[in-house]
Amino acid sequence: MSIEATTLCLVVSVDGQKQTNAQRLLAGVVPDEIFASYSKLLAEDGCQESDAATLLGSAEQVAELTARGMAHLRPDGPLLPPRLVPAPPELALQGVLSELSRRLVSDQERLLAGHKRLSEFHQTSATSSSSSGMDRLVQIVTDRDEISRLSYALINAARHDWLTLDNYVLEAPVEDATGYAPLPVFEGQVQCRAIYETRCAEHPIGAKTIEAAVAAGEQARLLPRIGMKMKLADEAVALLPLTPTGMGGALLVRSPVIVGALREYFELLWEKAIPFGSTKAAGPLTSAQAQVLQLLTQGLSDEAIARRMDISVNTMRRHWTAIRDELGVETRFAAGAAAARRGWID
Repeated sequence: MSIEATTLCLVVSVDGQKQTNAQRLLAGVVPDEIFASYSKLLAEDGCQESDAATLLGSAEQVAELTARGMAHLRPDGPLLPPRLVPAPPELALQGVLSELSRRLVSDQERLLAGHKRLSEFHQTSATSSSSSGMDRLVQIVTDRDEISRLSYALINAARHDWLTLDNYVLEAPVEDATGYAPLPVFEGQVQCRAIYETRCAEHPIGAKTIEAAVAAGEQARLLPRIGMKMKLADEAVALLPLTPTGMGGALLVRSPVIVGALREYFELLWEKAIPFGSTKAAGPLTSAQAQVLQLLTQGLSDEAIARRMDISVNTMRRHWTAIRDELGVETRFAAGAAAARRGWID
């Protein structure tokens, strides 16, 4: 083998080892596009500064590599233009780690400053007795566009929990509704839970809307009756309706006391609600109420039920009132139908 051929083989071997080391050390540590640019530069063993943007795809890629210490400009003498050359993979990784450390320290400082400001804001809001302080805790919003904007802003503000109540009270007939925008991708970091009034799931369009939300990662449950809509982001802020649909007026609440109470209210409803799609679930009735409901469906009178259960007629009627309120119905026939539909009785 000639000296030239031997030299070429050695160069190819060295270049191949550099690429292997770059893959081992840098892949997955830096963004893919940055790694791809570095690999190009490494394969070419550098290039003239004037050609760097063309080789790497853009001037931004050149700036990214130099900012991370993965490449640097090297003068080749007073008469030659400078070259952009790649750092060896191990030094490139060292530069990347130094840059990441600087960014982490900077991000941590901003995070701590943000938490401090938020804490100070809440303390000021909670202790302030002025009207301006109260305005920060509770805000009335009547502009429809602003209400819509706040709804979507709240979703994106959630970091742990996104909780909603929906009674499906709409401004237009449900057949004409365009449905709701899908949940954003929270990548498993935000738990989304929603409680819908049962009639939402009993309408074809409503059922499809809930199914789409569940497919996107939402946990959905049903209740026979929900008094109002509600949107709650973490334990920080809530949006409540001032009108049946919530579009004519809304209340933006930041008061920790009120938001905490709303969160507890949601959890109480969540415990009573039935998972969406459940074919058989125990209803939120006491054992005595469940027995009264079963006997009611058999057509027994109040007195007969009271005798069968060895309770007073007044007690039996109190149980019936609780059952009726839970199911959101007025008649015994409707109670039986609703309970059967929810799987509470056979």
